Amino acid sequence: MLKMIATIEKHQQDFDSRIHSISTSEPLKQIRIDFLGKKGCIQALMKELRQATPEEKREQGKLINDFKQYVDNLLKVKEDELGKTAKQPASKNETFDTTLPGRRETTGTLHPITQVMEEIKTIFLGLGFQVEEGPEIETDYYNFEALNIPKDHPARDMQDTFYVEGDAVLRTHTSPVQIHVMENREPPLRIIAPGKVYRCDSDVSHTPMFHQIEGLMVEENLSFSHLKGIMNIFLQEVFGKKTKVRFRPSFFPFTCPSAEVDIQCVICSGSGCRVCSQTGWVEILGAGMVDPAVFNCVDYDAEKWTGFAFGLGIERISMLKYGINDIRLFFENDLRFLKQF
Repeated sequence: MLKMIATIEKHQQDFDSRIHSISTSEPLKQIRIDFLGKKGCIQALMKELRQATPEEKREQGKLINDFKQYVDNLLKVKEDELGKTAKQPASKNETFDTTLPGRRETTGTLHPITQVMEEIKTIFLGLGFQVEEGPEIETDYYNFEALNIPKDHPARDMQDTFYVEGDAVLRTHTSPVQIHVMENREPPLRIIAPGKVYRCDSDVSHTPMFHQIEGLMVEENLSFSHLKGIMNIFLQEVFGKKTKVRFRPSFFPFTCPSAEVDIQCVICSGSGCRVCSQTGWVEILGAGMVDPAVFNCVDYDAEKWTGFAFGLGIERISMLKYGINDIRLFFENDLRFLKQF
């Protein structure tokens, strides 16, 4: 018993000496390990207690527990003291340069593709169109047949289309959304279908995955002049009121008549440059009046209803709007590029 008391007193003297001499938190952690850890002195005393008689265990056990509580209490007091010291303001002798710039938190922004897509959707919503969505994996019927694209059309070639399994394909345009909507809704209607599309193509101006917005308007007595009016309003909202627009005859299987729509080059203002191939004009979208064969697939009366459709690439518009010369920049996630938007 006397030996245990002497041992505890020796440990207590060592503890008192160490606890009062420290001024930082690191030595405090070591003291806690040395006294309360699994290999600390208090644990060693508990092991010695196993050899004592039942009566000695009661007396010595109380001494050890009292010492343990003493150590624990002083450690907590010291932790509080060191914590308060760390929170104290700097002394008057220390200087602070108020002219130094503050540390600003960097805030993220929407991707430029998303920004342009949201801008385009806002324009068409203002013109009375509704936003519709559809699956990115489509059947051959919705992606081709219902849009009057025959079996021998080049668009079905493996060089142009990603085939998934059987007659399933990754959609090559968002036009299938128009078929889904017309199958389930009676005219009149005005819709746009934004989303991702996929084609086997990759270079500075094409990527295997890109974004499109297809539009469809079906009403009685619609004419090509209505299409031209809507396209003029849209393009001048995106590129400015002074933007010049022209329509060129073209061919699409699902529209007749069809047209390619060009705008005066926004890079050179029509004087000719590499972007516009020295022509002063840049192709921006395709459009046309809906072919009666498409209406027949969705049981619309082609004698009563007429409509027009258009499709545009978001990346192409973004490149022209922001003067970007390589489409791959949109997908490289380089913060130096993205921070500009």
